[in-house]
Amino acid sequence: MTLTWITKPFEALTLAELYALLHLRSEVFVVEQACAFQDLDGQDQAATHLLGYTETGELAAYTRLFGAGISYPEASIGRVVTSPKFRRYGLGRALMQQSIETVETLFGRQPIQIGAQLYLKEFYESFGFRQHGEGYLEDGIPHIHMILL
Repeated sequence: MTLTWITKPFEALTLAELYALLHLRSEVFVVEQACAFQDLDGQDQAATHLLGYTETGELAAYTRLFGAGISYPEASIGRVVTSPKFRRYGLGRALMQQSIETVETLFGRQPIQIGAQLYLKEFYESFGFRQHGEGYLEDGIPHIHMILL
C-alpha cells in the first residue's frame, strides 16, 4: 500500500484534517488501548503534523513532529499511530521512516527522542533508536525514552 504524505504546521491544517487526525488518535490511544488520558495536551499547536493518506483519501497513518526544545531537548516524534483498518500493510515502518526523514528535512540531522510504549522497543530499535534512561508509567502504560543519534 502506498501512502501520500502531507506535512503541515497546526495553523495550516484544514478542519477536516484536524478532525481526522484527532479521530484516529482517539480511536487508537483512548478506545483501542482503553486508556483515558488528555490527548489534547496543548502541544499540537507547536507541532508539524505528518499525515499519510490512502489512494481513497482515508487517513491511515499519523505522527506529530517537534524541533528541539519543545517536547524534549532533542527533536522528537510523537503520537505515532496507524489506523486499525490499514494494519498489516507495513504502514508503521513506512510512517516511522517518513517521520525520521521529515524531522531531518525540517530541523536538520540531529538526535531524535521518543517516548515509546515498552512493547514497541524492538520495533523502534530496528530504526536505530536506543533506550535512554529507566522505564516509566505514562497513563498506566509502560514506556521508555529512546533516542536516535
